[in-house]
Amino acid sequence: MNFKLITMAIYATYLTNKFGFLLKNAKTKEKQMLLREEYSSTLFSKLRINVNVINKEKLPQDGKYLLISNHKSIIDPLIIESALVNTKIRGYWVAKKELYNSFFFGMFTRNAGSILLDRESKNMSSFFKRLKEVSSNGDSIYIFPEGTRNKENTPISSFKEGARIIALKNRLAILPIFIKTNANEILKEAINKRDKDLTIDIEIGDIIDYKDKTPLEENYRNIFNLDK
Repeated sequence: MNFKLITMAIYATYLTNKFGFLLKNAKTKEKQMLLREEYSSTLFSKLRINVNVINKEKLPQDGKYLLISNHKSIIDPLIIESALVNTKIRGYWVAKKELYNSFFFGMFTRNAGSILLDRESKNMSSFFKRLKEVSSNGDSIYIFPEGTRNKENTPISSFKEGARIIALKNRLAILPIFIKTNANEILKEAINKRDKDLTIDIEIGDIIDYKDKTPLEENYRNIFNLDK
């Protein structure tokens, strides 16, 4: 592990836990969302990473959605937060139990308005109840339908069925987003060099009706012209 990697890891850990503490003490949902945006912009400023939104005209300015995205990097949620910053769309991330217990992300995840998904639980009623509460309050739900990071050399891996079920149960239109740039490679370059501005392209797709019976993965591939 080189010196630049060590210093960035220390800074990122400090920043993440600092904002985790601030989020814990946030009194309102609005303050919570603003802190999430500030965290993303602060870290990306340090890394000199910019987010470029393609098809920005397709990005709704308000409303509630099931936002879905491909997932290759640990900074993917921050990329999406940055893309939405000038809209009134506010949402809650579906987060795995492992993130809640993580030394690095734990405090932040628990306090950032996330929805706990415990795949080992035999009773998912509390999970679906929380989703319903979020949707009923007019907020969006953000999810990576692949279920975990795609570490293969493919645009996306197989989608789990859960995302479509969430959309149906909560009558949420689906907002598809595709992170075109390999964010993992950009992150590595930002950490190891940090001497120039780097850009991550993120593409907005057409809204999918929650009643659409086409498999979600098929719809997503067609919208973004992804090879199977």
